Amino acid sequence: MTDIQLMEEAKKARKNAYAPYSNFAVGAALLTEGGALYTGCNIENAAYGPGNCAERTAFFKAVSEGERSFAKIAVVGGAEGSDPVEMCAPCGICRQVMREFCDPESFEILLQDGKGGVVSFTLGQLFPHGFGPENLGR
Repeated sequence: MTDIQLMEEAKKARKNAYAPYSNFAVGAALLTEGGALYTGCNIENAAYGPGNCAERTAFFKAVSEGERSFAKIAVVGGAEGSDPVEMCAPCGICRQVMREFCDPESFEILLQDGKGGVVSFTLGQLFPHGFGPENLGR
């Protein structure tokens, strides 16, 4: 799957976002090393804390299905009802979840640049010196 195709899948997932409080809809498309695709959207809650980001939704779906090896994720977000105009990078909690399962030097995070293009970062670039399983002696 190309980066552009993966980004299109994230845009489709964004349409399912439940964001009545922030009106900021996010979609994510996660590609496994084996080529399987898992999508997610952000899901808000009136109590705020119980909400979940699109990226973690995609990861939790994949992990709950037995996946453990991931290649890349595409993330797109912005005001509901309009096309995103800026990059929407994963929050710190999502980066920590990615760090649990992904190699910081090879896992790619694809972001829409707001101009129709895609910008690629490694997890290590967006989350340097992250805390991972090896820090616990694993």
